[in-house]
Amino acid sequence: PVAVVAMAAGFNLVNGTLNGVWLGSVGGDDGAWYFATPRFTVGLALFLGGALINNWADTALIGLRRPGETSYRVPQGGLFRLVSCPNHLGEIIEWVGFAVLVGSLQAWSFALWTCCNLVPRALDHHRWYRKRFADYPQERRALIPFVL
Repeated sequence: PVAVVAMAAGFNLVNGTLNGVWLGSVGGDDGAWYFATPRFTVGLALFLGGALINNWADTALIGLRRPGETSYRVPQGGLFRLVSCPNHLGEIIEWVGFAVLVGSLQAWSFALWTCCNLVPRALDHHRWYRKRFADYPQERRALIPFVL
């Protein structure tokens, strides 16, 4: 729907502008010492780890269907043993890592909005899998291993 596209474009315009202005001018120059801080190290590790999880899960999901196939399959292996949506988990970790790394209100706002978008989607995907597949693993959670 056009409304969904317009809302997505509007959100990305606002988010990109807020984070771009902060990173480009307002954030200031912390100096080379910043790269040796725990905030930088932890934030970068979270961002890269989340990106790896997200990329791995998306690649696994894409590989579930063979060319021309239209049926659905239950993803298996890796983090799919624990959660229905490791791609969403990875993206949340990624943007929380970015917020830790940057430390601005704008970055934390983006991390929060990412959660507000992806947590309900993960819960919905999880319910869909359970409804569609009678043998769906009961121990698998929607987003956070052993919790949610």
